[in-house]
Amino acid sequence: MFRFANIEVLGLLASIPVFAIGYWLYTRHKRRQLEEFGDPELMAQLMPNASHARPTAKFCIVMVALTLLIIAAARPQFGQSERTEKRQGIEAIVALDISNSMLAEDVAPNRLDRAKQMLSKLMDNMVNDKVGLVVFAGDAFVQLPITCDYVSAKMFLNSIKPELIKTQGTAIGQALSTSIRCFGEKSDASRAIILITDGENHEDDAVAVAKRAKEEGIQVLVVGIGKPEGSPIPLPGTNNFIKDRQGNVVVSRLNEEMCREIAQAGGGLYVRCDNTNTATKTIQKELDKLSTQEIETQVFTDYNEQFQSFALIALFLLVIDFFIFNRKNKSLTKWDIFGEKLKVES
Repeated sequence: MFRFANIEVLGLLASIPVFAIGYWLYTRHKRRQLEEFGDPELMAQLMPNASHARPTAKFCIVMVALTLLIIAAARPQFGQSERTEKRQGIEAIVALDISNSMLAEDVAPNRLDRAKQMLSKLMDNMVNDKVGLVVFAGDAFVQLPITCDYVSAKMFLNSIKPELIKTQGTAIGQALSTSIRCFGEKSDASRAIILITDGENHEDDAVAVAKRAKEEGIQVLVVGIGKPEGSPIPLPGTNNFIKDRQGNVVVSRLNEEMCREIAQAGGGLYVRCDNTNTATKTIQKELDKLSTQEIETQVFTDYNEQFQSFALIALFLLVIDFFIFNRKNKSLTKWDIFGEKLKVES
């Protein structure tokens, strides 16, 4: 695969035609001045060492060299290789609740944004681990397959919002099942699911799925976000709150009992996330306890730089230009490199 790393530099190639037109206008003006000064044939006899071909040749050489230097500055790159590396780390899937209740503001700035902040700090501490992202509400889907690319993971994390899933609810069991499938083939690396939810409107048998995860060697860590006393849910784009069919303001409460049951069934732990870093530190310590085994991962190497060839050719042309004089060199006239004898004889 071929590409330019700094493709915007190629815009400078537009200056080459400008230089060419400028040079043509300059030589045309100079020729007219000589014609006004005297007869061209007589002037040629009076200036036997003057050359018309050499300046043009020098200009062409410089323009070609400039073109090559611009291409070199654009950093042409070719080829991309792939290799398998073995790293020491764990595999973790984050199952993040993005239902409307996660917009409640009993933790600052709201439950969903607070969860994002916590996950971002956890990813900052990951080095050789693999991480994946599953989002869920009334349904669940994979937002990011398991990967070592933490930059992409953070990018996907920042783009998460409740509008991604139209079906409302809290299908924790489905989220856990989707997370289990994300791990793929069995690995020697320790595996964990980090479930972040307020646990409200729990719909399916998440406890049974958590037990299945434990049987498959996957630890389920549960982070409850919010407060048990609850908070109203802001209606996006307004100053109002979500109301039920009777017109009453809906108050979303953290279901800690359900969160603890899931964590116990999954062989993990439960921690509540508030406005402190306690939950982040607790989850990080638990992840550090997991044994780290070698993980095979596909790594793409950088493109091979090709600018050196263009730069060397440009340098060679500039050296040639340096040794070409605008006037004829008597010691080299016998070679007639620019065909000047033929022009005189004709």
